[in-house]
Amino acid sequence: MKYIVTAAALATLCELAQATVYLAGDSTMARNGANDGVTDGWGPYLESYLTGTTVVNKAIGGRSARSYTNEGRFAEIATLVQANDIVVIEFGHNDGGSPNSASDNGRSDCPGTGDEVCTSGKDGSTVYTFARYVSDAAESYIAKGASVVISSQTPNNLWEGGVYSDSAPRFVEYARLVTGDIGENAYYIDHFQAVAEMYEKLGNAETNALYPKDHTHTSPEGANLSANAFAQAVRSAEGNPLAEFVRTDIPLVY
Repeated sequence: MKYIVTAAALATLCELAQATVYLAGDSTMARNGANDGVTDGWGPYLESYLTGTTVVNKAIGGRSARSYTNEGRFAEIATLVQANDIVVIEFGHNDGGSPNSASDNGRSDCPGTGDEVCTSGKDGSTVYTFARYVSDAAESYIAKGASVVISSQTPNNLWEGGVYSDSAPRFVEYARLVTGDIGENAYYIDHFQAVAEMYEKLGNAETNALYPKDHTHTSPEGANLSANAFAQAVRSAEGNPLAEFVRTDIPLVY
């Protein structure tokens, strides 16, 4: 039996093969700045679980959805992204707190899940919600023909103190809600839950060994496992465009 590939189908396949995956996030996604081999983010390890695409890691340590916006980093990605590219957005670790304080750190988002607005107690600037910062960025990429994967933050050490607890911070739910509000071409991945299930499977001693410095930043081994868990979650997510690029032979870690 002979199969005929039309020009349109070939063009679509070429576009998929040329797609770039951009990562926007904080230190848990970024390459460790000191490169000391002690801790690392999961972003640099993602490409080994994908095929047919290039990963461009734009994650920066210490950032929140607010500070990433105000520094023009979301906007920078918008100048690079093209049709059929995929942007993964994952924040939450640095987004908590209140911007109303005189000691506002420039990272805390306005509390709420929609159009709530706050005023910085430090400089009087307008502060928006996590949802507003993420949706504005996502919609700018979607307008250029890209897809957006909004990922919930990685968990802190869920076995800290020797007792397992998978209580999720509010930004995990915020990420899910904003994905639904954006709608078409926005896809949610619960990275928190995927890693939480992996940690439960690993157990107390093995999980604690992945946190050599604090309860947030993992060793390179832990970062690689977090990337693996993310890829596994993507592969099982129906309709997610990034799933097309996940290798079929990745280990199942949860």
